[in-house]
Order: sequence, then structure tokens, then C-alpha cells
Amino acid sequence: SDAGADVFTSSALSLSVDAKPWPKAPSQMERYFAPSLPPVSVTIRKPDGSMLTQMTGWEMAPHTVNGEKTFRVGASFASPADEHYYGLGQNQEGKLDLRGRTIDCRHNYDAPAGETVCVPFMVTNKGYGIVWDNPSSTVVSPGLHSATHWQSEVGESVSFFVITGATTDEIYAGYATLTGTTPLPPKAAFGLIQSKARYETEKELLDVANGYRSRGLPLDIMVLDWFYWSRMGQLDIDRNYFPDPKGMNDKLKSMGMHSIISVWPRFEKESRYFDLLSSKGWLLKDKDGNVVDGLPIRSDRAGALLDSTNPDARHWFWDRIRDNIASQGFDWFWLDETEPDLVPDGSFYSIGSGDRYHNVFPLLHTMSVADGSAKDRPTMRNLILSRAAYLGAQRNGGLFWSSDIKSTWEALHRQVPAGLGFTASGMAYWGSDIGGWQWPNGPKATRPVLLDPAGATAMAPDYADYPELFTRWFGYSVFTPTLRIHGQRPATAIWQYGTAAEPVLANFLKLRYSLMPYIYSLGRHTYESNAPMMRALFMDFPNDPNVADMGDEYMFGPAFLVAPVTEQGK
Repeated sequence: SDAGADVFTSSALSLSVDAKPWPKAPSQMERYFAPSLPPVSVTIRKPDGSMLTQMTGWEMAPHTVNGEKTFRVGASFASPADEHYYGLGQNQEGKLDLRGRTIDCRHNYDAPAGETVCVPFMVTNKGYGIVWDNPSSTVVSPGLHSATHWQSEVGESVSFFVITGATTDEIYAGYATLTGTTPLPPKAAFGLIQSKARYETEKELLDVANGYRSRGLPLDIMVLDWFYWSRMGQLDIDRNYFPDPKGMNDKLKSMGMHSIISVWPRFEKESRYFDLLSSKGWLLKDKDGNVVDGLPIRSDRAGALLDSTNPDARHWFWDRIRDNIASQGFDWFWLDETEPDLVPDGSFYSIGSGDRYHNVFPLLHTMSVADGSAKDRPTMRNLILSRAAYLGAQRNGGLFWSSDIKSTWEALHRQVPAGLGFTASGMAYWGSDIGGWQWPNGPKATRPVLLDPAGATAMAPDYADYPELFTRWFGYSVFTPTLRIHGQRPATAIWQYGTAAEPVLANFLKLRYSLMPYIYSLGRHTYESNAPMMRALFMDFPNDPNVADMGDEYMFGPAFLVAPVTEQGK
């Protein structure tokens, strides 16, 4: 009953707020258990009066974070036994349905199963989704003990949005209304993107591009990854190894190809811009106002982080990219380390503490290139490779991927539900490093190897089933929004996995290109509706309980049911 509550109605729903007065002074025993806030419930109903969801409680507990007196804030919602939950960004633990789990919603490159990315938007199979409006580290327990609980580390209010819809696509349209439209990428983004960590010379990159053309194989984009620069933070191109980058890009364009180049937000103290950025306050700082330089963990000890929460820093960053790099003919940009890799907790951005704004960096950092490119290249559709995302990042033209994953069958198996969870979070464009990013190294095959590794140069001889793994991964990726080969291995082009694998891979590649009109039309549909093209089955079959936690099959648009093979020897 809504008796006594404040009720607000529209043609689509009704909202009732039932706020209770502060409780009486507690007794001697009750004071140990007294709530910090007066009780309140918020109920959302359909036009027929049936309940969609109900906030059953809230919390604001005072504490100090990074020297700041603030609150830990949270809310609880009712959770019927047949309600299932999806999204919250990228989680690589191998499960699609979030029910009964506890999700650490924060960008974490070092998460044990693979990088986690927090997009605090969760969709249910009951006709609604919740956008949790707090960028600090957040813990979410959907459907645990018959309740869904959200709790954020820093905040002064409990803020969230409930989006309703008769279908999941209507919910995603509502998400776009709230946070921004997903643009249609350039057509090349749907073709093959060829990369490697890394092409060490201009000649090596052009040789690979020529290798595709000489074999009659389609390829749209060549990628130049990190350490092409003379020093991190120079925002230059080392002419000792890339003597004529403009000429290199002209040659790629003459072959009908485009290029992407990796640009990092890190600046070594010895780089030419460090002193300027430091003097203007455009780098992440510690509590004493000193620039934070490098990480105390991992082999990542040098380099300060650009403070992309500062709009002046963002404008400066794009101007340097435009003048130093885009001027050499590069088409699009790969913004790596967008979590950021230099973890901001305990440090300070221009807008506040890194703890308060832990998850917001990928939205603002990709905005630097999205806004700059739109201003200076208004006729060119944007494309940004980004390793992390946040609410609204889809509007910046990001193609997201699952980070520096291992090159194993287990990693491949985890990609499928990870990608479905990510696209369920309102981020339509997702992919993975085909074959894994880490150096190829996995357990010995337990079944007969299906593809003879003879002639392969992409891995060491003792990883005999790696060509089979790569081929399965490539076949799966043909039916994902982006198709991108990348990895830290001696060779990555499709003819470098052995003579047995090459024709199979070539056929998969040609299949992708035969589907280009279909895939491009899916991209147009996403632009118009924000509905993802890579669709967990709950989206199209919401009344089938058998698909509630089916994370190993999905729809690729309306025409293809995809069931990737992710086990060796099968």
C-alpha cells in the first residue's frame, strides 16, 4: 500500500516515497542498533499497479577517506527470487548473471581473473535498470539474501536513476537519453584491426600491411602501439625507427587502409612537457601537492598522470596530439591506461580526491580526443580504443576491449560472459585481444591438437595448441562488434600461426567481410536505439528461465545465434 506516501504518476509509471519521521530517542539497548537515518522506502510501479522495484532502505555512515570527512553511502532494494541482474561493466570471473554475487565495482587492472571495469548500470529481466550515480569505489550485491545492496565509499547523498522499459532495448534507449548516444563508428572499425605489441620499425609495420594485400586478404586498420616515442611523455615519434610517419600513412592509404596510434596519459620527469604540466597543476598530485610519479607496484615505476578532470589539461592534450601526431597522417587514437593505470586512490585530481572520483577518468580522458577531434576534424567520424569505461563513455566513440588478458583457453572461455556483461552495461562496442595479450603460455593440451602448428612463428614450439586456440578465438571474434588482433608475441598476422591454420583463418576473415553490410546496419541500429548488437540471450528471450545465466551463447543482431567453441580439441 502507498497510504501515507507521496505519490507521483505518469503514463509510464508511478513513484511513491514513504519517508518516516526520525525514530524516538532510543532506549539503553536500542541505542546500540539505532539507524543513522530515518527509514524511507521508494516504490516504482507499472501503470497497472504492479511493482517494478522498491528501495527498502538507505545508509549514510560518516567516515574519513583520504583526509576528507565524508560518508559511506548506500541503498538496498527488494529482490524477488526470479529476478536476475546483468551489467555493471566488465567482470571476468566467468559468470553472466550477477545474482547472489558481490561485485567490486571499480576499475582494477590487477583483478585476479582479468581487469574489471566499473560502469554502475545494472539491468534486470524485470523491465528496469538502475544507474548508480556515484564514481567512487562501489560494492554491489545483487539478489544476495533476497536483497540488492549498493554501497559507495565516498558521497554526501544517495543518488540513483531507475530506467523502465517494456523491453531491454527500451531500457538502453533510456540509458542513452540519460548519458548520451552511441555514435556510429567509421566503417573501418567493423573490419579487421591488425596490431602487435609492438611493431618496432616503420618497415615491420608496412611489411605486415603488404602481407595482407599480397595474399588478397582484407584489412582496414593497422595499429602502432606503444614505445614508438623517444621518451614517455614526449608525444613524438622516434624518427630513428619511424623515419617518415607521414609517408608510412600515405602508403597505408594507397592500399585502402587506415591507422590507429597509441597515446598514453603518462609523462616522465625528463620528458619535454613535464615541467609545463607540473607548473600548471595538470598532473595527479599527492596530499602535499607533489606530483605522483609512477606506481609502487608492478614494473610501472615512472611517469606522472595527466589530470584529465581538468578541462584545460584535456584541451592541451588534444592540441599536442593534433599537432605532433595526427599531423603525420594517423587517423584515430588508442587511449591506453584509461582506468587510469596510476591508481588515483590516496591522491588528488583538480576536481577532488582520487578516492571520490576513482572511476570517472575514462569518461573525461576519452572526452579530450572526442571533443577535440569533433572540433578540428568535423567531417571525420571518431574512433577511440579505450581500455576502460564509465557512465556516458559510449558517447565519446569508444571501442572498448578486455585489457591485457592471458593467452589461454581459460581466458578465451571467460571472454564470452565478460563481453556480454559489458555490452549489457550500455556499452555496445567491445572486443578482446584475439589470441590474448600476454606472451603465449598455457598448459599442455589434453586432447589431440586439431591444427598442426607446423610453420607457426607466433609462439614458442612447446605451445602446440596455440594455433588452434587463436583460430577459435578469431572465429568467435568474427561475431563480436570489433575484430582486432593484438598481443605480446613474436608475430600476430593471420599467416603466422602455421600452414594449417592460415586457410581457416582466411575463411573466417572473408566471412566477416561478407557480413559487413549486416554488421554496419547493426551499428546504425545501435546509433538510433543504443541497443547492443552483441546480445546476451536474456535480452531477446526474457521469459525463458533457461537463458537467465547462459553466458556461453548470444545473439549477434537478430539473425545469428552464436555459440563459440572455447575448449581445446573440440
